[in-house]
Amino acid sequence: MATIGENIIMLRIKQGLSQDDLARKAELKYSTLAKIESNVVTKPTVHIIAKIAKALNVSIEELLK
Repeated sequence: MATIGENIIMLRIKQGLSQDDLARKAELKYSTLAKIESNVVTKPTVHIIAKIAKALNVSIEELLK
């Protein structure tokens, strides 16, 4: 089972976005997104997950599966 970080990376690359692009789109700090993608942060808040899901135009459930 993929981690949330791996799911974000896969969806981000599929959409042709850099980490910086996604961080801006989701209104997050670049470092926050980088930590989630590298699994330093394994349980981001629901608020952050919602922002990333919206920026990637996917459901929260899709990020968590």
